[in-house]
Amino acid sequence: MAISIFKPSVSPHQHFLYSTYPQNISSKRKLRCSPSDSATPTRQEMSSAPPTWQEMSLSVGMYLIPHPNKVEKGGEDAFFVSSDNGKVIVVADGVSSWAEKDVDPALFSRELVSNVSSLVGNAEVNYDPRILIKGAHAATSSIGSATVIVSIFENGILKIASVGDCGLRVIRKGQMIFSTFPLEHYFDCPYQLSSEAVTQTYLDAIVSTVDLQVGDTIIMGSDGLFDNIFDQEIISIVTTHDDVSNAGTCFLLNLSSAWKP
Repeated sequence: MAISIFKPSVSPHQHFLYSTYPQNISSKRKLRCSPSDSATPTRQEMSSAPPTWQEMSLSVGMYLIPHPNKVEKGGEDAFFVSSDNGKVIVVADGVSSWAEKDVDPALFSRELVSNVSSLVGNAEVNYDPRILIKGAHAATSSIGSATVIVSIFENGILKIASVGDCGLRVIRKGQMIFSTFPLEHYFDCPYQLSSEAVTQTYLDAIVSTVDLQVGDTIIMGSDGLFDNIFDQEIISIVTTHDDVSNAGTCFLLNLSSAWKP
């Protein structure tokens, strides 16, 4: 189960996160946004100086913990947050049924995420989340399959592409203003990228865009989160905790309780 919680804010720049193993991490990411309107410039200032740019950052908390039955191998999910001004975040969930064929479901999701990371900044991708999925899938040689969600934050706009049942929620001022929905063939059989010849591709991805505001909170994760915690509970946790790390810890506590036999 992988969770990403991020919030646009104005703050200093730090560096990137990348992991395919269980850990809890927090960081901040810088992103250029529109000219500051905190003060009206004089005509002389407008003619003699370039615009003053604010630095909009993402305060990011990433958490990857395996299901209790999968602790020994480190789970089957993977995530990545780019160092390219924090624009790209991806979560992939390995499909567990491959274990029945003696294939480690984690291999495909981890390689897929690694390929996403190598494509960030590629001119052909051009910060299009669906094209990013296309390139990463084509470069993945491991046997298996995975559901995946990719988000790209640029100029205050969040672009999203999702294949399967990984999800994303946007919360603003205590209200959920945006939610992805899972794509499934039937119950518990989501759309997925796969090593098999007949599979879903980037063309099957649901593509969305959301205009973000400073203070919004974005929850992005695998179905391990959204199958266990109702949206109203997510809103309650987010509105109670300003810090994304504290909010993420509460999600983990709720999930640990849900996983008890």
